[in-house]
Amino acid sequence: MKTKTIGFIGGGRITKIFLQAFQNKKVAFENVKVFEPNSETLSALKDLFPEIEAAESAQDAAKQELVVLAVHPPVMAETLAAIKDVVTEDTRVLSLAPKVTIEKIAGALGSSKVVRMIPNATSFINKGYNPVAFHAETDKKAKKSFMKLVKALGKNFEVAENKLEGYAIVSAMLPTYFWFQWEEMLKVAEATGLEEKEAKKTVEATLKKSLSIFFKSGMSADEVKDLIPVKPIGEAEEQIKEIYETKLLGLYEKIKA
Repeated sequence: MKTKTIGFIGGGRITKIFLQAFQNKKVAFENVKVFEPNSETLSALKDLFPEIEAAESAQDAAKQELVVLAVHPPVMAETLAAIKDVVTEDTRVLSLAPKVTIEKIAGALGSSKVVRMIPNATSFINKGYNPVAFHAETDKKAKKSFMKLVKALGKNFEVAENKLEGYAIVSAMLPTYFWFQWEEMLKVAEATGLEEKEAKKTVEATLKKSLSIFFKSGMSADEVKDLIPVKPIGEAEEQIKEIYETKLLGLYEKIKA
């Protein structure tokens, strides 16, 4: 069955990413409802996507065929309690939050049509790398139907649910560990005499080739790193590694189910 209506509970960044991905690929729904209690956030979203309808409540948004739970874990319980009475046996529920399991969501709603996904920001340009976990009772036809629906987001693939939080750390959040560094390299490039256009082209091209040689050359990590003898920030490597280990593994402990 083709999903004709979709409702988002939460109108923040991830909802914007979904709507942009659908818009890019001209994926149309008969009706898109968004419940977002923050009026400024909702107004900003409607400016970008005038076709969406503001839902009066979480219950209102949950009356759609596909309900997307775009809320943080701390408010998931109250959100599920709020929509329980309007979720029917035909409603498909997609949770984008870490930590809260399919079992808990299904138990709270009395439904087995529950899916979890940890989407990437790159879904904004239809290039996401998005792990998906289904309720144990989901059949192949239902899985195929869902994957077709979210195809616009990028590469979506099924994983065991207990791996979702790992993907959140090493994939969904991964760009934030590097974006500010790339931005700083552009500043360094311009400070050394490159024009803005040259700086962007150089940093982008070098990053792409660096990823290729690290992951596809067949060499070990040590062999790749040995190709460049001068390491200007090498003395800070141990400190940076410690930050990765303590911050990221610490965060994983907080968000894992």
